[in-house]
Amino acid sequence: MNIRNRLEEKEEYILSPFAQKSSKTRGRVKPEPECDIRPAFQHDRDRITHSKSFRRLKHKTQVFLSPAGDHYRTRLTHTLEVAQIARTIAKALSLNEDLVEAISLGHDLGHTPFGHAGEDSLNEIHKGGFRHYEQSLRVVDVLEKDGNGLNLTIEVRDGIVKHSKGKGEIIIKDEEDKPFTKEAEVVRIADIIAYINHDIDDATRGNIITESDVPKECVEFMGKTSSKRIDSMVRGVIFETLKNTNLNLSISEELEYHIVKLRDFLYERVYDNHIVHNDFIKCSKIIKDLYHYFLKNPDAFLEETGRKDFYDEQSICVCDFIAGMTDRYAFNLFEKFFLPLPWKMPV
Repeated sequence: MNIRNRLEEKEEYILSPFAQKSSKTRGRVKPEPECDIRPAFQHDRDRITHSKSFRRLKHKTQVFLSPAGDHYRTRLTHTLEVAQIARTIAKALSLNEDLVEAISLGHDLGHTPFGHAGEDSLNEIHKGGFRHYEQSLRVVDVLEKDGNGLNLTIEVRDGIVKHSKGKGEIIIKDEEDKPFTKEAEVVRIADIIAYINHDIDDATRGNIITESDVPKECVEFMGKTSSKRIDSMVRGVIFETLKNTNLNLSISEELEYHIVKLRDFLYERVYDNHIVHNDFIKCSKIIKDLYHYFLKNPDAFLEETGRKDFYDEQSICVCDFIAGMTDRYAFNLFEKFFLPLPWKMPV
């Protein structure tokens, strides 16, 4: 028996009957030999961690554009916080930690530069629209490894494309909208818990809000600090879910009310704040100008990307390229194509 087989056998004894076992995966889009050391979802996690799109997350905006301080979140640190919260919940519920970690680490790979401002801009100008969760799936299926993709398992791919929520339900109630696994549902709620709390923390650090601005009833119910509120939310998910014989992910109506209230507070006071919003209006121009420039100048696109030809429709290739950019790369390209450069006189 190889190491993978032993680990899969161990899962049968340790994990909940409702957990997704590695040995029961629905497989990959392209069949391939199994690793003799790593179970399927652990293998997926490693592929995501070693991908170029994962590394680029460190220079993509979470909420604040290219913050000068060292302690503000980026899309990468957000992703890591989601993974840790999801693993805590999964471990307590005896679900598959490798699966929740793989989904967590891959869920935002398709995010544009400049956060949701970049996503909104591409959605406005790109034919067919743009949604970061669909782009995340495109990254792992098509764009990574020079067009070969990462060939992840069906369960991880499903969790990535179904993680998004926006202002939707905190817990998915419609069975048709639910992902294949309970692990993917865990990642979805972990994403919400992470961004609500770290965005309040960053907004306070950036003097956009003060601690006293946070809704008093939420503070009284969940705690004054981010760590206490995270703990309250995580415990609420775990203990309410454990009441269900089928392990359906649940939270109390009271907790859901306070989570929604904090989310609405963030939209009103932080995301739509004129200081934050005005910067993203400028960023929107960068995205749109680059998009239209590359459509009008295909040779410039091919030169910049180092390609000999387009691998898909020109607009799709341009959209892929811009969505994959980091904030600073987008800044540099805009400067290169649209700003006059100092004249270099010969010595």
